Amino acid sequence: MPDVSFLNLLVVACVAAAIPLALGWVPRLRVPAVVLEIVAGVVLGPSVLGWIEVDLPVQVLALFGLAFLLMLAGLEIDLRGLRGRLLGVAALGYGVSLVLAVLVGWGTQAVGWTSAPLFLAIALTATSLGLVVPVLKDAGRSGDPVGQTTIAAASVADFAAIVLLSLLFSMSGGGAGTTAGFLAGFGVLVVVLALGVGRVRMSMRLGDVLVRLQDTTAEIRVRLVVLLLVAFVALAERLGLETILGAFLAGALVGLVDRDSSSHPRFRAKLDAIGYGFLIPVFFVSSGVQLDLRGLLEEPAALLQVPVFLAALLVVRGLPAVLYRGRLGRAGSLAAGLLQATSLPFLVTVAQIGTVTGRLSATAAAALVFAGLLSVLVFPAAALGILGRPQAAAPQGPGPATGGPTGRPDPRRPSDDVEAGPVGRGPRAGRA
Repeated sequence: MPDVSFLNLLVVACVAAAIPLALGWVPRLRVPAVVLEIVAGVVLGPSVLGWIEVDLPVQVLALFGLAFLLMLAGLEIDLRGLRGRLLGVAALGYGVSLVLAVLVGWGTQAVGWTSAPLFLAIALTATSLGLVVPVLKDAGRSGDPVGQTTIAAASVADFAAIVLLSLLFSMSGGGAGTTAGFLAGFGVLVVVLALGVGRVRMSMRLGDVLVRLQDTTAEIRVRLVVLLLVAFVALAERLGLETILGAFLAGALVGLVDRDSSSHPRFRAKLDAIGYGFLIPVFFVSSGVQLDLRGLLEEPAALLQVPVFLAALLVVRGLPAVLYRGRLGRAGSLAAGLLQATSLPFLVTVAQIGTVTGRLSATAAAALVFAGLLSVLVFPAAALGILGRPQAAAPQGPGPATGGPTGRPDPRRPSDDVEAGPVGRGPRAGRA
């Protein structure tokens, strides 16, 4: 065996197990587990106690956890439900967000906070779909106009932000034109595979084989999804695109072709178990370990970036909700704006990419992530306060405080496979 130690991974595993248990023990503490996982990483890492570091085993599992996180995010976007006026309003809102984000990026460049304003701008345009949807579902709002509009806008924002990040900041070194060509080719491949898999699914013989093997030790559906994930990530890396794009598109492809789960109702719960039960917590804890809290506290100017980035999230993603006022009314559009401004997993991903590529300093990356943490703690609660009492309580699992790393309903519940509305996929919708 290679000369590696599993002690750091042991500590990470202890954190991953202890946090949901603690939240389950104190159900009144409505804090998403992902927030506490990152905070625990900060406390246990070099910035505070110095008990753990990101060594090879933790790094490898964290990278695969990131890939699984983005795959599950793509899995929950209902491409067939994003259409018509709802898609148009969501796309227009994202366009406004992008313009505002570019202005914010230029402003941060002017004060010396970043040397890559467009990179930061794209980071500010994403919404944490996996944190917002459970909040809406627990409040019984996922099927009403506010919930559906917010879910559509978050889906468009997540997809567009990942595509733009890959298009403009890929590592191919061939320029935007070459990257656009690779990206288009990748898109064509996804479409061809979707059509091909759709035809193959119609084969009764193959269907019988899949059903026979899906709940045995072969777990054939899970193995095929992992194969697709690794293949797309490897292809994206080979083409010089961001690997997160490959992971995201792998999930979108699975979600597109796997619409009828009647013959395999536990399939997605199994994927959740691998991702949120094992790999994804390693990514979030290790992200906290790598945050430069000490640098933030030692520089008052750097610490100032946290409230500025938080305000930037509110402006960039919250202000475009004015476009929804005619459809949702004043209170509804204000609540939608707050929910849209909630972002964390994508900020963590961008922070890591930015520090590795030199586009973000360690302190700026830490400030961005801490702003995301505050957005998760403040904005959803404020939005629900504006919306008032739930109209119809949805079946609840552990909720945002005790669900998986993103605080989602328990995937083992039978209601997890029930669809709700044209965009969300029932209580399982949007998890990253």
